[in-house]
Amino acid sequence: MVDRVDVSSVLMQMRQVKTQLRSQHEQATQNVRPAQEMDATARISQEAQRISSMATSEVSGDNTVPDFQTMFKNAIDNVNENQKVAADLATRFEQGDASIDLPEVMIALQKSSVSFQAMTQVRNKLVEAYKDIMNMPV
Repeated sequence: MVDRVDVSSVLMQMRQVKTQLRSQHEQATQNVRPAQEMDATARISQEAQRISSMATSEVSGDNTVPDFQTMFKNAIDNVNENQKVAADLATRFEQGDASIDLPEVMIALQKSSVSFQAMTQVRNKLVEAYKDIMNMPV
């Protein structure tokens, strides 16, 4: 199985960076006179870049995180596998296999249904993002 970055830890890091940037920006705007405003903005952007690079280095860490294409392909393969298992269990149950019980079949069918719906939603969001990017003025 592919090692994946824990989504909640990445979101937590992003929130921490956002909070730090807001507090630094608020401090800078409160203590800065108009003549020094450009220096404060430059310092904030440098600090933001430093924090961003620190956060990305923590996320990438050992460089075992696969690229997006690999992760998406693995997700699609998992959905496909869930559907195959569910169909196989349903077929075996219909044929009277005594080792397969109805709750097991129903759970497998629900898992495959939920995973397919989730994949469809991800696909829709990707298509929407692609359209938004393509419609951006250059």
